[in-house]
Amino acid sequence: MTVYVGCATWAIAAEHDHRLPPGRFRLERYAKRLPATEVNSTFHRAHKLATWQRWAELTGPSFRFAVKLPREVTHDLRLRDARAAVAKFVDEIAALGPKLGPVLVQTPPSLEFDADAVASFLGLLGTHRVVWEPRHESWFSYDADAFLVEREVARVAADPAKVARAADPGGWPGLRYWRLHGSPRTYHSAYSAEFLASLAERLRAETVETWCIFDNTASGAALGNALDLRELVVERS
Repeated sequence: MTVYVGCATWAIAAEHDHRLPPGRFRLERYAKRLPATEVNSTFHRAHKLATWQRWAELTGPSFRFAVKLPREVTHDLRLRDARAAVAKFVDEIAALGPKLGPVLVQTPPSLEFDADAVASFLGLLGTHRVVWEPRHESWFSYDADAFLVEREVARVAADPAKVARAADPGGWPGLRYWRLHGSPRTYHSAYSAEFLASLAERLRAETVETWCIFDNTASGAALGNALDLRELVVERS
């Protein structure tokens, strides 16, 4: 079982700079202390092939990148008629090679669960592993969960949770994925030592590949939380 702890950025807040080893590049320094990151910038824009190749080169062989699907697909097209946009994205992330982790699909709060539309969309992603962060309550029914299990799609455990079941991982049990956005102030609030200790205990109990990504990046809290959690998971394993 592997636990990938990381952030939805590799920017280094000044207060945490001393906790990373020296190096020329931020990603290089980050990757020496944390085993994974989630690339969120793809939600807003594409990246050049050379950029992806450089990121892969700056990280060690066991490092992994989760990558977020573009907003064009999830929010503008709402998963429909997305073949060209998805193909472009898939071609882009292929440059990561074996360092590519799961593809993150985050759908808007207004997007209801539609089995036919989702099944058709998933076919566009081929063999890529998928983790899904839905935010409409219809995605948290037992029927929707069974649909995700059948298609080996893991449902993200999110904090803050939009509905009660959103706080726990769901869907396919072969992969677990937490996204922690900061609470009570989304994207800003740091998590307490007590919260991290409890979470570390839960992560250590998992028997499958497990991810925990901190998205409370606006205040710089994500890196500190990720480093603390990583220490708790590794030291007590």
